[in-house]
Amino acid sequence: MIALLRGINVGGRNRLSMGVLRSIARDLGFAGATTYLQSGNLVLPGVGSAPVATALTNEIRRVCGLEIPIITRTASEWARVVAGNPFTDATTDGTKLHVLFLEQFATERVRRFDADPFTPEQFAVAESEVYLSLPNGIGRSKLATALTRLDNADTGTTRNWKTVTALADLIED
Repeated sequence: MIALLRGINVGGRNRLSMGVLRSIARDLGFAGATTYLQSGNLVLPGVGSAPVATALTNEIRRVCGLEIPIITRTASEWARVVAGNPFTDATTDGTKLHVLFLEQFATERVRRFDADPFTPEQFAVAESEVYLSLPNGIGRSKLATALTRLDNADTGTTRNWKTVTALADLIED
């Protein structure tokens, strides 16, 4: 399982060291817990569909006093995300393709959002993920900003393709 923590270690807010996060996960019984980068990517090998998000959220709140939203995907769900990428041309530079992970399926409003005014930026929705092809990066993306203001997209968390594929390499069923 992969747990994605939203909004940690960004701009000096919600500081959570990856060592503390690994320790919390291991204390909860996730013995093989590892992290990737400093942005809240937690890999829990061998964990299926357990209620990981709630347990982690509660323990992070108890230990650190932080209220951190967490979105999880099983190894097979993660493999589906990688295989389902509709923007294969954008994978050369792993920082121009992003995936916005949602807690639930994308709403109708998100799925039908008109991206034409944002060309050459593009997006595609697959269940509870939104793929973003952003040729000029996410930092200046007007499409990413507009999408993340909609319905359930505002509570999602985004990872670039480089991180998505690195996590795929770390996870196992």
